[in-house]
Amino acid sequence: MPIRWSALQAKEAADMIEDHVNQAVEPLECAREVARAAGEIENLPQYMEHHFMMLVMEINRAIGGGYEGEGRLKAKLKSIRDDLPKDALEAEQKRQEEGVTGSLM
Repeated sequence: MPIRWSALQAKEAADMIEDHVNQAVEPLECAREVARAAGEIENLPQYMEHHFMMLVMEINRAIGGGYEGEGRLKAKLKSIRDDLPKDALEAEQKRQEEGVTGSLM
């Protein structure tokens, strides 16, 4: 039975999301460095240091770094792409090249 949804539109959406995520990486890297530096403020209470270090860990989870590898956002985008039915995607791309279908935006 053929799929009733557009694998091509899902791929295009993932591509757009990835573009936005990539634009957010640099500001989040800067925020991570500020949080690390804040955790080293002289005479900072340990509970406050913990808050800053947890923030660093959350940024690492999102975009990668430390022990997190590629980060959860890119890992989730990869899983979306991996689950797209390749044959349906190729067929849609071929139809689009022939001018039969529209695109997401």
